[in-house]
Amino acid sequence: MYFDSREQAGKIIAADLMRDYRYEDCAVVALSDGGVLVGEQIARFLHCVLTLLLIEEIALPGEGMSFGGVSQNGNFTYNGMLSAGEIDEYTSEYHGYLEEGKREAFQTINRLLGDGGLIDAAMLRGRVVILVVDGFSESASLDVALDFLKPIKIKRLVIAAPVAGVGIVDKLHMVADELHILDVKANYMGTDHYYAHNNIPSHEDTIAKINQIILNWK
Repeated sequence: MYFDSREQAGKIIAADLMRDYRYEDCAVVALSDGGVLVGEQIARFLHCVLTLLLIEEIALPGEGMSFGGVSQNGNFTYNGMLSAGEIDEYTSEYHGYLEEGKREAFQTINRLLGDGGLIDAAMLRGRVVILVVDGFSESASLDVALDFLKPIKIKRLVIAAPVAGVGIVDKLHMVADELHILDVKANYMGTDHYYAHNNIPSHEDTIAKINQIILNWK
């Protein structure tokens, strides 16, 4: 399945969620700026809050995958798709690189935290939390989000995405109360591949979009 845009994909997911969650107390949590474009449509349809969990992933050099990610509370979470042996191996081989990556991630997050529009644990407590991404190829951002949510008592966890790789779907089933994935790919080609238009706003524009979401309610 291919989509014209992230907004179009978000509307399809939103229409599906309307049946069960239109009158529930929900919070849409995007895990990236692209996820905000999808999540905005869900928040509009459900008349609920939209927020962004700021995550900075640290890529493994030359490996084409993430080692893990840092969330805005400062915690580093390993990519759950890596085995303990792989984590030990990469930590030993790339120790200096990874430590520098963590420092840079902390600096980036601290710089962005002043922009507003970011997640507040209090706004999630007791609500149905809908985690949204524009595409799931691996679990790094999910693992960071789950670590962030761990101390927060939420009502239900729903995970929504237009497209996901087959390798991560089993994990999604284990951690979520409900999944809304429009298409599962055996050979995930990269998130942008599944959208005809890949116009993702700047982070500043994304924050402004979140802060104005109530004005866009249907």
